[in-house]
Amino acid sequence: MSCGEPHEIDCRKVLDAVFLYLDNECDSSQQNLIRAHLDECSPCLREFGVEQEVKLLVARKCGGERAPDSLRVSLMARLRSVRAEAASGPAASDLYAE
Repeated sequence: MSCGEPHEIDCRKVLDAVFLYLDNECDSSQQNLIRAHLDECSPCLREFGVEQEVKLLVARKCGGERAPDSLRVSLMARLRSVRAEAASGPAASDLYAE
C-alpha cells in the first residue's frame, strides 16, 4: 500500500512494522519515524487503527487465559532435562567430524 505521497519511511514498511510499534518492540528512532509517518499519512493511520483494534480485541478475548500450573512445571522440567543432555553430550562440532 502506498498513499502516493513522499515520506521519510515507505507506507509498506510502516504497516509491516505496526505490530512491533504497538508492542513497543521498536527502538526509539523507529518509533519516532513510524509515529511521524502516521501523523502525516491518513491511509496508514486508518490501517493502523484497524490493526490496533484487532490487537485490542485479541487481548480482550484471549488475554485472561492461563495455562495450568502443571503444564508450566512439566515444561520447566523438560527444559532442564534438555539443557542437561546438551551440556553432557558431544559438542555440535563433534557431530560432523568423520
